[in-house]
Amino acid sequence: MHKGTAAMHDKVVISTKNAPQAIGPYSQGIRAGPLVFVSGQIPIDPATGDVIKGDIRTQTHRVLENLRGVLEAAGTSLKGVVKTTIFLANMEDYGAVNEVYAEFFKDSKPARATVEASRLPKDVGVEIEAIAIVDTGGKT
Repeated sequence: MHKGTAAMHDKVVISTKNAPQAIGPYSQGIRAGPLVFVSGQIPIDPATGDVIKGDIRTQTHRVLENLRGVLEAAGTSLKGVVKTTIFLANMEDYGAVNEVYAEFFKDSKPARATVEASRLPKDVGVEIEAIAIVDTGGKT
């Protein structure tokens, strides 16, 4: 193996108190070289560990704040996100989720897939996972 490439293949576990702790055998995120893989975030308040109360907009806002927390702990931001996957318990919520999502991704819109799932962890309405690159720009 080339001496200078070892760091590019290192896997670093990302853990932060600014997002909910994992509720299973997985990490909040993994940084592998210049890429960050963020596990699916659900609307749990990291301070209490409880699912937040509220409509799908409120849930989506909390999910994206959790996502931001993991990204920042990994050395990037929402601007570094290149791909997201949104899981919805009800596709009828697509428009409302889009409205909140657009507030967080104003200038840098990542590629995305949205899928309706028959059931999400803790019976929440939305879960979002992301892949990002480590950026040198400002935080969003």
